[in-house]
Amino acid sequence: MKRLTAYLARLFVTDAVILFGVLCFLLWLVNCLRSFDVVSVKGQGVMTLALQGLLTLPPLTISFFYVCIGIGLVRALQALQGNRELHIIHTSGGLGSLWKATAIVAGAGVVGVLLLSNFIEPEANRRLNVLSANVAADLVSSTLKPKRFTQVTPGVVMLIGGRGGDGEIQEFFADDRRDPKTRRTYIAKSARVSTDGTNYVLELRDGALQNSEPNGRFTEITFARYDVNVDQFSQPVGQPNMLYQTDSLTLVRDALASGQWSPEVLTALGNRGAEGLRVIGICLLVLALAGFPSGRRARFNVPLEAVVLLIAFGERGFSAYSPLGPSTGALAMIIAGGGAVLIMTRPRKTLPGIAI
Repeated sequence: MKRLTAYLARLFVTDAVILFGVLCFLLWLVNCLRSFDVVSVKGQGVMTLALQGLLTLPPLTISFFYVCIGIGLVRALQALQGNRELHIIHTSGGLGSLWKATAIVAGAGVVGVLLLSNFIEPEANRRLNVLSANVAADLVSSTLKPKRFTQVTPGVVMLIGGRGGDGEIQEFFADDRRDPKTRRTYIAKSARVSTDGTNYVLELRDGALQNSEPNGRFTEITFARYDVNVDQFSQPVGQPNMLYQTDSLTLVRDALASGQWSPEVLTALGNRGAEGLRVIGICLLVLALAGFPSGRRARFNVPLEAVVLLIAFGERGFSAYSPLGPSTGALAMIIAGGGAVLIMTRPRKTLPGIAI
């Protein structure tokens, strides 16, 4: 690797990494503030709060990963243009090093975001569900106070009448309103929290399960014993989707073994793979915007960082509503950025009467 290529790649990566680190720290703080009820209401420690904030971080970092790369790249190119280094690179035959440095940054970004989306995020989702189940189990088994309503998770409220010396719960009541189509109520004379080493189970005895629908239909099922996974109460939307807890390699292996590629699996793999295309597209666009010095003076000095943000948000909206899939916006950025770079690097005719 040439010294110029190494210098440019280090400059591009440094700005992007610093911005990404600052953003991750701010997002972690925001997640901790949003989950502060883990400490204030659910009786957990600060370490549990910090861990929960960390486990909810990967989905957010993936959304802003390519934005950080784009802003870091544009800031580095603007710094090069400000001290005239970019002009020297263009006039001294250093364009090859500029292309290689940008390709290194884009390649490293693609590898990083694919690791995040295909492996780190599913593992974080799995661990977050386990942590939520542990918190809910602890809340049910030890934190719930007799004759006091306690919200386990948004939409789920519990009440117990008392607690025995052996951990037995008397007069258990739980109201689940998370599903807008069905309101579910659990009533039992006694309950106990147990575990099989992997999952926490709430054993309800001598009770009833009541379901009420918006149209007024009401059903009730009585039971002598009814076992409910604590996950049933700990998740904001009911049972967790195992698809979001499984890494892409396992999804592909299971699909090849069964010979069936479900639309949900294809959609998940497409969404995860589109993140790598977004990195390539934003790098090409930034290179076209800031990689070529110009002697023209603009009337309005528009910050290119804001332009990168607008492009990223526009791409997200375009991909979300495009009938062609989640990669539509990323492919559009690649085509637009690549076309602009080719146009700017095309050979130009020399004006007559001007010696070179």
